[in-house]
Amino acid sequence: MDPADHRAYGVFKPVGHMVVSFPDADSAGKGRQALEALGFERADIHPYTAEQMVAQCDADIARASPVASIGQELNLVKAYRELAERGFHWLVVHVEDDDRARRAADALQDAGAERAQHYGRFIIEEMIERPSDVRQVKESPDTGLDPQTPSGQEKERAHMRPSDNSDRDLKR
Repeated sequence: MDPADHRAYGVFKPVGHMVVSFPDADSAGKGRQALEALGFERADIHPYTAEQMVAQCDADIARASPVASIGQELNLVKAYRELAERGFHWLVVHVEDDDRARRAADALQDAGAERAQHYGRFIIEEMIERPSDVRQVKESPDTGLDPQTPSGQEKERAHMRPSDNSDRDLKR
C-alpha cells in the first residue's frame, strides 16, 4: 500500500480502510492472524512498525495543508504519532463495507488492538469502544479528537496502554 495514494490535503486518509493500533509487534501479529482467519487476503493487510508510523506521521504533518485541520485527519495523524513514539505497531486493513469492518474490528480487539478507525469518505468511525470511554462530544478540529481520557490528552491514552517493550519516557 502506497500512502501517497491515500491522502487528503497532504495527510493520510485511507478511505475504505481501517487503521488499527496495537501496543506491540506480537499483538499486531496476532491481529494479522485473526484477519487471515476471517478470510482477509494478505494483500489487504498492511503492517507498519512504530518507526515507520513515526516517519509517515512526520511527513504528513510537514506537508499538511491548512485545509487538513478542518476535519479530524490531522488530529488522528498526531494521535498515531503519539502512540507510535511509545512503540505501538499498526495494521492498515482494506475493508469493503461496514459489516466487514465491524467483524474485523471485533476480531482485532480480541487480538489486543487498542484503537481502530474506519475511514469512510465523509466520516471516520472509532470501531473499538472501551467500557471506560466517554461519548465523543466535540468535533472541533481546534480541540482535537476526543482521546477518551480524563485529561483529554492523547498522550494519556498512550500511557494507559503502553507497549510492553517500550522503554521510552511515558511522561511526555
